[in-house]
Amino acid sequence: MATNKIALVTGGSRGLGRNMAIGLAKKGIDVILTYNSNQEEANHVVSMIQAMGQHAAAFQLNAGDTTSFDYFIQQVTDHLKTQTGQSNFDFLINNAGTALYAPFAETTEEQFDNAYNIHYKGVFFLTQKALPYLNDGGRIINISSGLARFAFPGSSAYGSMKGAIEVLTRYLAKELGPRGIAANVVAPGAIETDFGGGHVRDNKETNAHIAAVTALGRAGVPDDIGGVVAFLCTEEARWINGQRIEVSGGMNL
Repeated sequence: MATNKIALVTGGSRGLGRNMAIGLAKKGIDVILTYNSNQEEANHVVSMIQAMGQHAAAFQLNAGDTTSFDYFIQQVTDHLKTQTGQSNFDFLINNAGTALYAPFAETTEEQFDNAYNIHYKGVFFLTQKALPYLNDGGRIINISSGLARFAFPGSSAYGSMKGAIEVLTRYLAKELGPRGIAANVVAPGAIETDFGGGHVRDNKETNAHIAAVTALGRAGVPDDIGGVVAFLCTEEARWINGQRIEVSGGMNL
């Protein structure tokens, strides 16, 4: 019987999610990760984690399609039952996301709905459906953004949905407290990944602007984030609950 703790990371095939998955594996935690379309990348991350001596598996999930969640949860719990003899896991990291850059006056209802389904509705209902399988004493980590604290033109929909996630997380912490489940938010600042078409990484002006408004003088990289998420899943972090932890190098202080 496996005794390792198990984490489910949505959007774990690339970018920050990949870094989180690897960070968790470094802590001796087994990982189930999801991917939307790139199975090859997901399988590569699984192989990396397995090479570290941890169990790992990848499943397809469209985080914005709530009608697919029952089937997804069934796949995950069936896999766990086969691998460990029981259907439960310990940590849920709601990371999957897409970018939306559009001025408030030009944001379409379709853009809004797509972002809402992934960044808020999907998180709400995937967490709800995962609850029966989340071990007492487990953790939920939701991913927000510095854009919920400071305003950056073009991110009104995305930033406000992340604000909703931060409020939701406090409710989760309160309502799940009797089960010993802690819920926290990690809010990255601007990070150099392929998120939003590599907006922060590849646009020299954007990158320079972010460095200029960040106390530590550079844009973030994935390695700045994954270890913080992994830490929140350790015993040392057991008394952190209902908190927003911004990991931005001191952006827009």
